[in-house]
Amino acid sequence: MNTLFSEVQVGRYTLSNRMVMAPMTHSRADDAGVPSDMVATYYAQRAGAGLIISEGVFPVAIGKGYVRTPGAETEEQVAAWKKVTEAVHARGGRIFMQLMHCGRVSHPSLLAEGALPQAPSAIKAAGQAYTATGLQDFITPHALTIVEIAAVVEAYRQAARRAIEAGFDGVELHAASGYLPEQFLSTGSNMRDDEYGGTVDKRVRFVLEVLTTMVEEVGADRVGIKISPEMNFNDIVDANPQETYTHLVKQLRGLDLAYLHVALFGASFDYHAALRPLFDGSYLIGGGLSKDSAESLITNGHADAAVFGGAFLANPDLPERFRAGAELNILNKDTFYAPGAEGYIDYPAMSQGA
Repeated sequence: MNTLFSEVQVGRYTLSNRMVMAPMTHSRADDAGVPSDMVATYYAQRAGAGLIISEGVFPVAIGKGYVRTPGAETEEQVAAWKKVTEAVHARGGRIFMQLMHCGRVSHPSLLAEGALPQAPSAIKAAGQAYTATGLQDFITPHALTIVEIAAVVEAYRQAARRAIEAGFDGVELHAASGYLPEQFLSTGSNMRDDEYGGTVDKRVRFVLEVLTTMVEEVGADRVGIKISPEMNFNDIVDANPQETYTHLVKQLRGLDLAYLHVALFGASFDYHAALRPLFDGSYLIGGGLSKDSAESLITNGHADAAVFGGAFLANPDLPERFRAGAELNILNKDTFYAPGAEGYIDYPAMSQGA
């Protein structure tokens, strides 16, 4: 019987258990996008996960969308990430880098020379950006030209290469949460009338091109993708999400990706039932899971692995706690994005008397 604590093959790797740590932004980098020394401690503490997916990392500076988020573009950033991967591997863990281009969900104050955020179309998102001076309203973004789209795709390629150079075991494309890839997928943010917009086949093109370049650069068995249909975060809206995501996942089959990571938050349609049969790699499920719900999904064959977010943040030794049936630490939401150690690397493990 497959349980949370059994091995599972994901891409080229045999994971020691089926508990995956979700990507979670914590804003512990400096203004240049270089992760602080605390970041290595944080991920090493959680190396008991079968797989860690890092926080969102911008592949190119114009893709930065939040204050103090890390990048994968410069030598300094890569050097800092090497400390992270070495710390995780020293404890027997596996870690993928999540590549996150925020697109229109950004602000000129976060970008070099006050540049406009990029997007498939010049459509302003409702909401606000987290900047160094507090919340700032989103602005109308710059609609990417065909030439600029090619440059963004190439930036993902280079970032994937740098992730492997930094010691990561693989890379995940963040195609959820209203960021640039989902902006291309969705009818509410993509009003293009060229080869990247209009029909569903054209709207999925950007995502497929990015994934193809990542696969070419680092190998299909080291590439995953995250989607979250109908999450509607960051003002993302699609007229027919069932058609969009069914079509997208059908197109993924030929890429032989390591995994498809699907996180659902309140969708009434059973996307897992629709999408899992269409994908031929490992299927990861996330979105408010408990130990029992995760065990049920895996035992019944609905998922190959379960993705946990806040539970892993508050409990660096989450697999051991689940195995022992131990009480969990309480999550402190007030320190999610604070710059210090509190609520980041100070959650105690069971061995510390928690």
